[in-house]
Amino acid sequence: MSDVSDVSDVSGVSGVSGVSRAGDVGEGRDGREVLHVKGRVLVGPDEVRDELWVVGGRISYERPPGAREITTVTGWALPGLVDAHCHVGLDAHGPVDAETAERQALTDRDAGTLLIRDAGSPSDTRWIDDREDLPKIIRAGRHIARTRRYIRNYAHEIEPADLVEYVGREALRGDGWVKLVGDWIDREAGDLAACWPRAEVEAAIAEAHRLGARVTAHCFAEDSLRDLVEAGIDCIEHATGLTEDTIPLFADRGVAIVPTLVNIANFPKMAAGGEAKFPNWSAHMRRLHERRYDTVRAAYDAGIEVFVGTDAGGSLPHGLVAAEVAELVKAGIPPIDALSATAWAAREWLGRPGLTEGAPADLVVYGADPRADVRVLAQPLRVVVNGGIRA
Repeated sequence: MSDVSDVSDVSGVSGVSGVSRAGDVGEGRDGREVLHVKGRVLVGPDEVRDELWVVGGRISYERPPGAREITTVTGWALPGLVDAHCHVGLDAHGPVDAETAERQALTDRDAGTLLIRDAGSPSDTRWIDDREDLPKIIRAGRHIARTRRYIRNYAHEIEPADLVEYVGREALRGDGWVKLVGDWIDREAGDLAACWPRAEVEAAIAEAHRLGARVTAHCFAEDSLRDLVEAGIDCIEHATGLTEDTIPLFADRGVAIVPTLVNIANFPKMAAGGEAKFPNWSAHMRRLHERRYDTVRAAYDAGIEVFVGTDAGGSLPHGLVAAEVAELVKAGIPPIDALSATAWAAREWLGRPGLTEGAPADLVVYGADPRADVRVLAQPLRVVVNGGIRA
């Protein structure tokens, strides 16, 4: 991480000596920790302020009375980035130990991701909530899949008669979200197929909503989407199966999508691996991949909310948030909206504050304006979590 920010101790020593270690922010005369962020503070896409202060880990737009400036960081400040589809505590083989989960969370943090919607994990990561230096996580509990219709060791694998019970269980276990596996390869059919009957899906989503949780679903293909949306689902992950028939339905019902384009890039490799045994599935995966950018752009043009998610933690490494934003731009989403999909709009969608008065000071500082070029996101200068400089 490049160290080109302006960091100074106004007691007379200037330069990087103002920060002796990550997380060490000085105190004002009254004993309160004070961090001064100045330059351009991007409160919103069009709302820019010149500076903010951090006292006791919280944001303020007024200089604290009686406090002397201890640490200053200069640049373009954004609220901590959001990865709305990420799996901390999971790898390609299933749950991981706490040390591995910590490395995953640190990798995301150092890339600027400070808010994660963990879209399904079999690991208990509640201990992360007690760490002041790690990203905040909104959990969706454990994946709920049809028996033998998902990646081994990831999900509760159940039959439709048990769907309502398991959705209720995970709604209480998570942080306001539940994750279904909406489709997967049906080995008898040799292709992607929907996992759940319509009636069971309707009952399960109604139960989640009764318990105050939103529901999302993994969906690659086309044929599960209408039932899920008409049953009241709140979000679809990947959404590669959107068509001109279902896009208006998503828009009318206000169903968001998280395309995970950095993951969809792997479809050709997946297709090649299964072609000998499942040629129809392989051809289908290639078609979904070929039209991925057109699908995302058509969804955006129709008014569907699109959010950034990387699908890190399965077969993908962590820390890919900047790459996913760049993929959305490549798909034709305007840069400011692609940026909002990991910043202001994403935080609003998840019900978490940005750079607002009194909010936890979770922010990332860059050396140039990310609204002008989203590639700037790949090079954060400073990462601040709960008011401490962590990277």
